[in-house]
Amino acid sequence: MLLSTIFLSSCSFNSSNIDSDVNAPVAEHEDTAQVSSKSDNLVRSAVDFDHELDDYKPKKDHYNFYFTYKTIHPWWDAVALGMEDAQRQYLEKGITITYEYMAPEAASAEDQKKRLLEAKDRNFDVIGVDVADDVIISPILDEMVDSGDKVMTFSSSDAVDGCKRIAYVGNTHNYEDGADLTKALCEKLGYKGKVAILVGSVGAPCHEDRARGAKDTIAQYPDMEIVATEYDMDSVDLAYELTMNILKDNPDLDGIICCNMSNPVGAARAVIETGSSTVIVGMDHAQEALHYLKDGVIYCLGVQDCYSIGFDTIQTAVKIADGNKPGDLFKEKTDEITTVIYQEDAAIMLELLYGDD
Repeated sequence: MLLSTIFLSSCSFNSSNIDSDVNAPVAEHEDTAQVSSKSDNLVRSAVDFDHELDDYKPKKDHYNFYFTYKTIHPWWDAVALGMEDAQRQYLEKGITITYEYMAPEAASAEDQKKRLLEAKDRNFDVIGVDVADDVIISPILDEMVDSGDKVMTFSSSDAVDGCKRIAYVGNTHNYEDGADLTKALCEKLGYKGKVAILVGSVGAPCHEDRARGAKDTIAQYPDMEIVATEYDMDSVDLAYELTMNILKDNPDLDGIICCNMSNPVGAARAVIETGSSTVIVGMDHAQEALHYLKDGVIYCLGVQDCYSIGFDTIQTAVKIADGNKPGDLFKEKTDEITTVIYQEDAAIMLELLYGDD
C-alpha cells in the first residue's frame, strides 16, 4: 500500500547518491551518472504527484459521489491517494467532496452489479465504477443512465464500446501494455522459448486485454510458444500456486507474462523457491515486486500512474455532476500513462513511492 509519506520522500530523494568506485575512470563515472539521471527522469515522469485543479468553476459547494472497483487491493489504494488530494484542493476552495470508495475482498461481477443497483437509489451526484466484467456490467450502466443516473467509469477498466456511461478516466491501452511487456520478454529471450501467461480475473477487461496483447505478440515469433494460460483472480497466493504448478509441468519454462499487480509477486516467489531462471515481466508497482525487480528476479514492470487516475477521476466527476458532457471541459476518455521500468529504475521507484530503497 502506498503511504501518505510519499510526498515527503519524493521531495527529499536525492538522485546523486550513487554507489561508485572512487578509482574508476572519469568517463565510466560519467556514464553511470548519465544512466542514473535518465532512470530518475523516467521514474519521475511515470508517476506524477504534482497536480493542481484546473480553472473550472463548480456549480455547487458540496458533491457526493460513489465509486466501486474490482477488489480491495493496494493498486486502488494508490488511486485513492490522487482522489484524496483532489478532495483536499477542492476543500481549500470552499467546496466539499464526499464519496464512498467500496469494493469486495474478491473480484466479482455479480457483487459489483449488486453494489451498483443499491447505489443508484441513494441520490449520489455521480456513480463511478472500475468495471469487473464488461459484458455483465455494461448493460447495468446503460440502465442506470436511462433512468437518469450520472455514471462514469474509471481506473483500469472501461465498459464495452457503445456503453452509455458518460466518461472514462484511466488506462486506455491495456492491450498495448500487454504487447509491450511481451516484446521486452521476447527480446530478452532471443525470440525463442516457452512462456506462460498469468491473466488475473476472468472477464476483467484490463487483464483480458493485456493477455490478448501478449498472445498476439507471441504469435509473431515462430520459435515462441505459450504452454500455459491461467487465471489467478488477482491473488498473490493463487499466482504463486499456479506458477509452482506450471514450473512443475514445464521445468524448462523460459518466461512468464503477468497481467496484473498481484501475479508478478506470486510468480517471483515461486521462481525463487524453485531456483528457476524463468524471466518474469508484469504490471505495476507492488513494493515486493519492485524489490524483485531491483534484485533481478523480475525483468521489467509496466507502472501505471494511479495517482493521476484518482485525481482526474474526482475532477471529471465534479464536471459530470454539473451536467457537463465530454468536450472542451473533459475528454470522453482521459488517457493515463504506463511506463515500463527495468532493474536500474527499481531503487528510484521504491524511494519515490515508499521511501524505501
